[in-house]
Amino acid sequence: MFAFFSESYLRPYVPVAIYAAIVVLTGVAMLGLSAVLGPKRRLPGKATPYECGVPTFGDARGKFSVRFYLVAILFVLFDIETVFLVPWAVTFRDLLPELGFFIVAEMFVFIGVLVAGLIYAWKRGALDWD
Repeated sequence: MFAFFSESYLRPYVPVAIYAAIVVLTGVAMLGLSAVLGPKRRLPGKATPYECGVPTFGDARGKFSVRFYLVAILFVLFDIETVFLVPWAVTFRDLLPELGFFIVAEMFVFIGVLVAGLIYAWKRGALDWD
């Protein structure tokens, strides 16, 4: 049955495919079981929107302050930039003998640019909610 995978380049991915199939089947099985075994009573209050214990009022398409979007974009920007620290940390031990002090200095420059950007945004008031 698995003769195709015995000499194939796909052989290392067989456990991943089996795991993905198990995950999908488990999700489908749980959704199916909850639909079959779950309660069938439809209460009128179940379909109403509910937010933090307060009934909703007004239009859901209200205006947000531009500051909200600015803080959200800055968060995403700094979050994505810090993701670049992960590959550096993973390869640090392998690169240290080859590049020596340069690899450490390069990361300090990167972190310095991040800190300078954060200080600039802070001084300009971009992080204030007022």
